[in-house]
Amino acid sequence: MCGIAGVLAGGDGAPSTTRAMAEALSHRGPDGIRLEQTASAALAHARLSIIDLEGGWQPLHAAGATVVGNGEIYNYVELAEEFGLAGRLSTGSDFEPLLHIYGDLGEAAFDRLRGMYALCLVGADGRTWLARDPFGIKPLYIMEHDGGLAFASEPRAFFKAGLMQPVLDEAAARELLGFNYTLAERTCFQGLRRLVPGEVVEVRSGRIVSGKRKASLPRTPAASGGDEAEMLKGLDAVLEDSVRVHQRSDVPYGLFLSGGVDSAAIATLMARLNERPVTAFTCGFEAPGAKDERAAAEKVARALDLDWRETSFDEADFWRILPEVAWALDDPTTDYAILPTYKLAEAAKGTLTVVLTGEGGDELFGGYGRYRRALRPAWLGGRPAEPRPDDTALMARWRSEARPPPGLTPLQQAQWADVVTWLPADLLLKLDRCLMAHGLEGRTPFLDPQVAAFAFPLPDRFKVRGRYGKWLLRRWLERACPAADPWARKQGFTVPVEAWIGPRAREIGDRITRIDTVRRLRSAEQVKSAFASEGGRWRLLFFAVWSLIHLAGETPRAALEAAVGPL
Repeated sequence: MCGIAGVLAGGDGAPSTTRAMAEALSHRGPDGIRLEQTASAALAHARLSIIDLEGGWQPLHAAGATVVGNGEIYNYVELAEEFGLAGRLSTGSDFEPLLHIYGDLGEAAFDRLRGMYALCLVGADGRTWLARDPFGIKPLYIMEHDGGLAFASEPRAFFKAGLMQPVLDEAAARELLGFNYTLAERTCFQGLRRLVPGEVVEVRSGRIVSGKRKASLPRTPAASGGDEAEMLKGLDAVLEDSVRVHQRSDVPYGLFLSGGVDSAAIATLMARLNERPVTAFTCGFEAPGAKDERAAAEKVARALDLDWRETSFDEADFWRILPEVAWALDDPTTDYAILPTYKLAEAAKGTLTVVLTGEGGDELFGGYGRYRRALRPAWLGGRPAEPRPDDTALMARWRSEARPPPGLTPLQQAQWADVVTWLPADLLLKLDRCLMAHGLEGRTPFLDPQVAAFAFPLPDRFKVRGRYGKWLLRRWLERACPAADPWARKQGFTVPVEAWIGPRAREIGDRITRIDTVRRLRSAEQVKSAFASEGGRWRLLFFAVWSLIHLAGETPRAALEAAVGPL
């Protein structure tokens, strides 16, 4: 995992601009920065060394092509074998096979990748491509300007290089406050957009001339049959294979372990595939009444003989980490799960470099309660598995972006909507920024094309039965790791932010009504009303701190004190 940046057709100033962009991404690539100028591009790579520690530096050259990439291509070994590259490879980098395959297949080479990636490839044929993986695990931002097109792994790179000023996109900010994230290509900054998941674009003379988007899920209806024993055997094989390739690394790896089914499944397979105890980190909350999964995680860890480490999150952590994570999330999500994720990354730094996590299990195997609710009739409390913002225009845009292809079951329609909206724009963005702030690489074995091809077409009865989601995954875990107690009632994941904000709520509400960006989106009465009752405080507080850092240029600490007062 790394940070990439570049200017395509940017003129004489492109190298210095690209260097400034790369320096802004140094936290993503603490092992060093390398730059290069070609006839059509200035490219930069800030490296976090994971595979081929000596030879994997980028920009990487082979077959007359050049690439800078962020992420990991997990099937690089299989691709090298399939295309007979053994005698042609000069490094052990997971990105080098792509350059050779591009020489053979052209843009169809991107369809052969299994992994998480954001990249820029300049081919021997003179064509330049930007690409992002189909699930959107790795980020890529672009802006077109008079001098050409610039790209980077994080928005801050464009501001550091002076390519643009951070100006709030109010429509995007309303999405953020309505959903916890912004949809599709939209960011909170005017003039800056994300490549959407699976997008591949060709750039000529600094302008996008063509593009396509590869779906992360198969566009097929549910399979009609299947024996449970056969399904369990297939699930075991596909998950083991995914965890195996996600462990490919030349540096220490481990996992984040909660008390839930998804991370327990990953832990079970990692324990099976490794001779030494796997290192696992769990975070719990120190607050009255807080839901704490440490006991359940410890039970799994002991059963699997993991090297288990626990860390706690208390009120002091909340006020310390809030401004730090607001800085890290220059493309924001207001999901409070960013807080323990950041703390876990902080705890794992120095012990691990690669961390496997359970993101994607709920979306692919049907785990959310809202999926089960959507399948019930209205008279039994059923309702669509959709967000419910107050603004009808926001809801219309969400439905437009979340629209599934025809032929899917209602359950699959809800899964599809989550995979193309909040998964990349919330869960995966959170994972990327919180881990990269500490120089860690996060990997998501559930979000693998082969796992998706197995899980998404499953008949609904293998996903949801009665009050249980993830039916097949639970049945598998029941056998593979009984200590995980997969049929236990899930506690639910909540961070006790309201308990920590509550005693200062009135003061905070008064303070943030004076912040310009907040005033442009909410009236003073709306802010004070939100802070008078639980539910809306965290989202407004985080946005206020975020905006002071990224729009007003305040330091994280100064932004926090402006919003909440002296601590």
